Amino acid sequence: MTDERCDGLVLFGATGDLAAKKLYPALYHIEAEDRLGPVIGVASSAWSDDDLRARARESIEAKVDDVDAEVLDRLCGRLTYLSGDYREDATFDGLADRVRSAGVERPLFFLAIPPSMFDDVVRGLERVDLHHQGRVVVEKPFGRDRASAQELNDCLHRAFPEEAVYRIDHFLGKEAVENLLVFRFANSMLEPLWNRSFISSVQITMAEDFGVESRGKFYEGVGALRDVVQNHLLQIVALLAMEPPVAADADALSDEKTRLFRQIRPIDPANVVRGQYRGYPDEEGVKAGSDVESYVALRFEIDSWRWAGVPWVIRTGKALSATATEAVIRFTDPPRLLFTDDDRPTPEPSFLRFRLGQNDGVSLHLLAKAPGDRLVTQPIQLDVDYDEALGERAEAYERLIDDALDGDRRRFGRADSVDQQWRIVERVIDDPPPTVLYREGSLGPPKADSLVTDVGGWIDPL
Repeated sequence: MTDERCDGLVLFGATGDLAAKKLYPALYHIEAEDRLGPVIGVASSAWSDDDLRARARESIEAKVDDVDAEVLDRLCGRLTYLSGDYREDATFDGLADRVRSAGVERPLFFLAIPPSMFDDVVRGLERVDLHHQGRVVVEKPFGRDRASAQELNDCLHRAFPEEAVYRIDHFLGKEAVENLLVFRFANSMLEPLWNRSFISSVQITMAEDFGVESRGKFYEGVGALRDVVQNHLLQIVALLAMEPPVAADADALSDEKTRLFRQIRPIDPANVVRGQYRGYPDEEGVKAGSDVESYVALRFEIDSWRWAGVPWVIRTGKALSATATEAVIRFTDPPRLLFTDDDRPTPEPSFLRFRLGQNDGVSLHLLAKAPGDRLVTQPIQLDVDYDEALGERAEAYERLIDDALDGDRRRFGRADSVDQQWRIVERVIDDPPPTVLYREGSLGPPKADSLVTDVGGWIDPL
């Protein structure tokens, strides 16, 4: 496998929703930087080249502001389409002809398809000898549990070495999420505070104010734990809790993440609350009597010198009162609570809030003297909005596809890390507690409050 940039892209699942919603807009932006080669779309639909180009145009015009017609025309000129069944040899014979006639020597294969199809595609690529100089990008969900993830890795590794496998977690392409790493290790004033002596708990919330909508059938096979906790939210935990890497390269970063994941105890189902919003059974594609969770809250600890005894709590759900992704680091209370009176007997805790979903930024919640004669406190907030402070930033998929073309693996999951992430949630998957109902527009079932009674309760998203 060469370290050179891939000179072409083969997109399996080219007619699907992911391609329309995320991938074509990302390719447009890469084309705008003159960094894209031929793009061959592959799917089973009986489309033509013009059908694919029309789909790409429609997608880009719906998702991109101020589309440059020249860039869009250039991108569409790079798009061709191959219709075929992934189980048939003829599909891959045709693909090999297309790749070679386009002059592509180092293809990037993007598998925007269900994991059940990986084996057919990998075997097909291997049979026509397209895999040697290529890289492969795979979408989540990467397996349904630890055993199936290991089987998928075995499947991919038959044709591609680990360094040629790029497991996408689009959260790792988000600027605000990646900034957690830089914020921690580029500001030396934080390091003396970033441990069990000064941090009392850490909360991570991913809330969505909409339900499963048209994805009921998909969600029935996944649920909140598999959909976002095992991947997105554990990645946020790693960035907040890991030790400083020895370098900024992909292996050094993955080494520290994997080491951190190994220090997390398997989550006890007794420390998990699963919920389902009341209207979930009525959603299209949902099975009668379903016990799939649309909400999950859980609590765990990290067995390390830095974090021993510090509770970590995660909650995520659909049909909640807000859409937000936040990480909140709550600092320990002072040894004596001064500056209080009967009206303010307990000052609010100091905490650092990272906003990672909408209105990305960071806020420091502190206490200051309240105006007036009394020497009592009042909460204040020091706030930075990333858009105002840092300007326009690339979308996640644009960065991730461009990185994969370049061979930069820093924003992708490594096999051993993914394995550890599944280990962490394995007990909950095998023995899930029953779901409890919650009201749409709330912040989840009241039962979840039991996980945070000893750490001051949930700190709700802004």
